[in-house]
Amino acid sequence: MNKTIMQLLMFLLILLLVFPYQSPNFYSFQDYTNDSNVVSQLVVKNKDNLMEQIKQKSDAYEVPPVNAKIDKVWKKMPGRNGLKVNIEKSYERMKEKGVFDETLLVYDQVEPETSLDDLPPSPIYKGHPDKNMVSFLINVAWGTENIPSMLNTLKKHQVKATFFIEGKWASNNTKLVKMIKEEGHVIGNHAYDHPDMNSLTEEKNREQIQKTNEILEAITGETPKWFAPPSGSFNNQVVEIASKLDMYTVLWSVDTIDWKKPTTSVMINRVMSNIHPGATILMHPTNSVEQGLDELVLNIQQKGYKIGTVERLLSEKR
Repeated sequence: MNKTIMQLLMFLLILLLVFPYQSPNFYSFQDYTNDSNVVSQLVVKNKDNLMEQIKQKSDAYEVPPVNAKIDKVWKKMPGRNGLKVNIEKSYERMKEKGVFDETLLVYDQVEPETSLDDLPPSPIYKGHPDKNMVSFLINVAWGTENIPSMLNTLKKHQVKATFFIEGKWASNNTKLVKMIKEEGHVIGNHAYDHPDMNSLTEEKNREQIQKTNEILEAITGETPKWFAPPSGSFNNQVVEIASKLDMYTVLWSVDTIDWKKPTTSVMINRVMSNIHPGATILMHPTNSVEQGLDELVLNIQQKGYKIGTVERLLSEKR
């Protein structure tokens, strides 16, 4: 081996000793530890930033609860739950994206300080005006032959109604009362034999309500919570008697006037021209309602309203 080659080899050896080869993918334990700490710090920092954003912005999305009240026109009116941002649950929904997104906010409902139970006795005509729900109030003292068909229509659309049942009718139609209950509808009290309660004595009014409660409880196993005076005839004494029996007196804000035997189209148009958020829609098991109920339900739902029992309508829940 000549002198030149020897010098070249020595030069290469010196280079390797001074600048050892290191793979670009090689990390020392210290490097790996440092990088992990950086990643962890970034994750924690991002979480802190997102959580802080949610906290800072949450107030702008909160809605205060509304108390129940006695209105000059509509008398006893339910309140409405407020909304408060659930920061932890909102973060859990946003953490994958890592950025604030108002569509992913999670809310808790906040109950108002004053509910219907806190108010003095007074009739109820409708639900909260901001609640996109309406309720069917079906007063039953006759029209027996139409009830099975109406129940089938309500079942088809998965709609629950409130049936205010006369005590005398219930005694003669226990199977239908049980059927109404089994279908998940709410059963209310419609007095015993459809009297003009405004003209009765206190004793007779109490008897009308109590006797019907006893009949309905014997059939369904539950005491009615809701009372609808026949023909809407009542006075303060009637409302107070019902209240002492732990019952609410319910009237209506939209009337089908089906007892005048209107055509189906007239009945439907009457309802749809007067419907509003929180509406209570009075009807009976008449031919016009039985024949038009399917179309009426569809029209109401197309307007964006949900249809629920009076219990759900008057609840503070959103």
